Amino acid sequence: MVRRWAAPVLRLEMPRGVGSAAAIMLVIASFGYGLVRGGHMPMIADEIQDLCDGAANAVGFRVASVALSGEKQLTREDIFKLAGITDRTSLVFVNAAAMRARLKASPWVADATVLKLYPDRLQIHITEREAFALWQRDGLVSVISIDGIVLEPFVPQRFRTLPLVVGRGAEHEARDFLHLVADYPDIAENVRAFVLVAERRWNLYLKNGIEVRLPESGVSQALATLVTLDHDKKLLSRDIAAVDLRLQDRVVVRLSDAAAAARAEALKEKDKKPKRKGSDA
Repeated sequence: MVRRWAAPVLRLEMPRGVGSAAAIMLVIASFGYGLVRGGHMPMIADEIQDLCDGAANAVGFRVASVALSGEKQLTREDIFKLAGITDRTSLVFVNAAAMRARLKASPWVADATVLKLYPDRLQIHITEREAFALWQRDGLVSVISIDGIVLEPFVPQRFRTLPLVVGRGAEHEARDFLHLVADYPDIAENVRAFVLVAERRWNLYLKNGIEVRLPESGVSQALATLVTLDHDKKLLSRDIAAVDLRLQDRVVVRLSDAAAAARAEALKEKDKKPKRKGSDA
């Protein structure tokens, strides 16, 4: 049975050169596998791109000028690096869609337009995100945009005056809350930090050290109450540590340690004084 089934295979005559071709294909496959596993493909792709650019430049398609617009925080060198433009880039082999994608990979770039103008000009327009606030989480401070994207993982000197928001989720909730607080400029201009508590409500830390605890809902009403109390009673100028506005029917004020100690001492002295009898009045 084995001889009967194997006979057609044994009688099969392979064309000349099949073995050599198979060996060559095996070598090529092994070489390609080694390139992929060794991480050499990007380098080879760059070499091929460089050869193509060189050939196109030789016939007059070198990018001679690049017109940039829209850049504010990014420099011309930053944009060239992001786009992959070098002194050997040829217009023929510029992939506008891929260049636009590389530009948008930067957190600073909200949108980008790339236009090829033959024979040797390139036009790039970018729309940058604006720095909106500083965001602190786990002890690290970053620069964020209005939509919560981290623009810089550190704080350059030019951004140190931006408002500071703190806590998990604060980068996404800050836009609406800061706009709300801005309606009360007497409060907004004295805030040192806006702290999101448990991703549910906000506390304000004022520049004079007072902590203002706001409710989850009715924030506008709470801020209006705070402004009225400060205007009528000079509340935020007193020696206090915290103002709690989370209860709708009352405002709770906590004295500073020094003020609390002074008050306790005053009460103690008052208790020491002997009471006068009614006949001595």
